[in-house]
Amino acid sequence: MTVSRFRRQFLALAALACAVPCANAQGCGVRSGDSITPVVELYTSEGCSSCPPADQWLSSLRSRDAGGGPVVIQAFHVAYWDYIGWVDRFANPAHTARQRQIAQWNGQRSIYTPQLAMNGADWRDWHRAGSVLPAGNRAARAAIDVQQIAPDRFEATVRVLATTPSQWGAYWTVTEQGHSSAVKAGENAGEFLRHAHLVRQYTAVGDYRSDPQQPQRLLFRALAPSAGHERRINLVVFDRGTGHTLQAVTLAC
Repeated sequence: MTVSRFRRQFLALAALACAVPCANAQGCGVRSGDSITPVVELYTSEGCSSCPPADQWLSSLRSRDAGGGPVVIQAFHVAYWDYIGWVDRFANPAHTARQRQIAQWNGQRSIYTPQLAMNGADWRDWHRAGSVLPAGNRAARAAIDVQQIAPDRFEATVRVLATTPSQWGAYWTVTEQGHSSAVKAGENAGEFLRHAHLVRQYTAVGDYRSDPQQPQRLLFRALAPSAGHERRINLVVFDRGTGHTLQAVTLAC
């Protein structure tokens, strides 16, 4: 073996050995923009007969608004209709707790499905929105930088841009595309339901005092992606007093 050939093989092996850790070191990431990224939340259930039209509408939404900016789209499945006869395998009590908090922020006495919320506010006329949301034009009140630091591990730096509100909260979600269920009991018996933007993981990360001089570091370990289902990682930062979105980001990793 000649020296030049040996050197070429050595460099090739070195590049191969570096491929995985180097890719993980760089990962993928996103930085928020000047306008608030719209956050759409659907509260739904496979056991709710009036929910499939809302599920279908959510499935039609694009990941970008009319101005080309990103949109965070999330379908939270709740379990309080499971007693009717069909247990929703995607439901989580934490989703119901989130919905109850939205009801409290909006002065509602009860929760219901399907419910849509836009940037933390109850959204009753979602039917008129079409498949493309209006372009976001509200100035961001927080800046977010998210980087993948290892497989299924992410680090965010959040900086609020003013001392109002006095406190902010945040949550991470993992959403996936292309799930479905053949419902065999309950109000949707016999239906084959398809789900998009399905929340597979929801993680609230606490409350923080607003201080533009003190960025907050948030770490997240995401659920491993399901084979054949596109995964998105989302981080939403909101006003702890009103639930209104201060800023949000979404990335496909």
